[in-house]
Amino acid sequence: MFDRRLIQNFDWILLILLILIGAVSVLNLYSATYAIRDTGGSQIFLKQIYWFLIGFGVLLLMTTFDYHILERLAYPAYFFCIGLLVLVLIVGDVHSGSQRWLRFGGISFQPSELTEYQLRDLWQPFLYIAIPCFLIIREPDLGTALTLVIVCFSILLFVKIRLKSLVILTITSISAAPFIWYNLQEYQQRRILTFLRPDMDTLGAGYHINQSKIAIGSGLLWGKGYLKGTQTRLHFLPEQHTDFAFSVLAEEWGFIGSAGLLFLYLLLIFWGINIARSSKDRFGSILALGIVAIVFWQLVVNVCMVTGLLPVVGIPLAIFSYGGSSIISIMAGMGLLMNISMRRFMFQ
Repeated sequence: MFDRRLIQNFDWILLILLILIGAVSVLNLYSATYAIRDTGGSQIFLKQIYWFLIGFGVLLLMTTFDYHILERLAYPAYFFCIGLLVLVLIVGDVHSGSQRWLRFGGISFQPSELTEYQLRDLWQPFLYIAIPCFLIIREPDLGTALTLVIVCFSILLFVKIRLKSLVILTITSISAAPFIWYNLQEYQQRRILTFLRPDMDTLGAGYHINQSKIAIGSGLLWGKGYLKGTQTRLHFLPEQHTDFAFSVLAEEWGFIGSAGLLFLYLLLIFWGINIARSSKDRFGSILALGIVAIVFWQLVVNVCMVTGLLPVVGIPLAIFSYGGSSIISIMAGMGLLMNISMRRFMFQ
C-alpha cells in the first residue's frame, strides 16, 4: 500500500536546485551550438532537452521503491556493469580515439557512467574499484577512472576507516602510477606533460586548455553577453558543448555568472550532505554520500581542468555538460538521493 507520507516528505528543494542547474545548462548549450544551428547545432540543443525530460522521469521513477532493495542487488549490479565494460572493449563504438560507447539501435550510451553508482562492499574496496578502473582506463577514459577512485576514498573517509588501512590503500594507489602511465594513450600522456609544461605544445596537446583560458579570462567580471562569446562563436574553443561547457558560460557571463552557477552546485552538494547525515540507517548515509561525492568531484575536476589547474582528462560537468548517458545516470543518482530523503521518517 502506498504511504502518503512519501508525498508529504517530497524533497522540493532538491528538485528546484536540479531544475535551476538544468535550465542554465540548456541556455548555455543553445549558445554553445548557436553558430552551427543550421548544421546540427539545433539538433544537439533539442536532444539535450529530451535527455533532461527523460532524466527527470528517471529521477521520479527512482523514488517509487524502497532504496534498501539496492543493498541486496549490489553484487548483481556490480558484475552487470563489469560485463558492460568488457563488452565495450570488444564491440564498443570508437569516438575521438576512445572506445567507450555501446550502441543499441539508434541509441548509444557510456557504461562507465553507470559504474560510478555501484554499491561497494567496503571491506574490499580496493579490489572492487581496481577491476572497473582497469577496464575504463583501457577504453581509454582516464577521467572516469579517476572519479571512481576519488569517490571510493571519499566514502572510506566517511565511514571512518582506520588510518593504517587508509595509508595502505593510498600507498598502493600511488605505487600503481607507473602501471597507469603505461596503459595511457599517447595523447593522454601528452596532455599530462603539457599540463606540467604549458608552453611545450600550444597548438597541439595544449590547444584545448589555452583556448579555454582565453575564453574564461576574456569574460572578466560581467562577461561579453549572452550569444556574444567570440571564442564560442568562432569555434576556437574545442568541445564547447561537452567538457568545456563551463568555459562558454564564463566567457559570456563572466565571474558573476560562473560564481552563480558554482553557488547552485554548492547548495546542491550541501543539501545532499545534509540528507546523508540525517539518514537513519548506515546504508542510506553511505549511498547518499557516494552520490554527492560523484557530483562534487566531477565539479572540482571539470572546473580545475578548464581553468588549467588540472590536466585535460575528459570529465564532463555533471548535469551541465551535453550528454545523454551522463545526464540520465546523474539523475538516477539524484532520484536515489531524493528517495533517501523521503524515507527518513520511517526510521524515526
